[in-house]
Amino acid sequence: MTEDTASVRAIVAGHGAFAVGLVSAVEQITGRGNVFFTMTNTGLCLEDIQRALGQALDETGARVIFTDLPAGSCTMAVRRLLRGRPGVTLVTGVNLSALLDFSMHDDDEPVAAAHAAIERGKASMMAHDA
Repeated sequence: MTEDTASVRAIVAGHGAFAVGLVSAVEQITGRGNVFFTMTNTGLCLEDIQRALGQALDETGARVIFTDLPAGSCTMAVRRLLRGRPGVTLVTGVNLSALLDFSMHDDDEPVAAAHAAIERGKASMMAHDA
């Protein structure tokens, strides 16, 4: 792993540069991008994604994984991992507001912070019509 894993509280995984882009924005806004480990599924089959995510969990100690799409390959890989890893929480459909909220709650237990972040992420979505 190329990232410093000492302060990692969660993994962000998704298509292309999705995870890196979101975490880069968290870093720019809060300076707290280091609480996340990022992973892309580019060039990986489902088994490779599952193996890489399992290794990331083991090496970082993270117990929360944020993914981009509810039915995407990263989410499917995490759902397989959940069967043998009690205490790991999956959050799908993550957005920047949710990650910002999670990053600012380092005093909270990561799973509780993830549940709070979900609510913030949902509340941040709105439509403005002309």
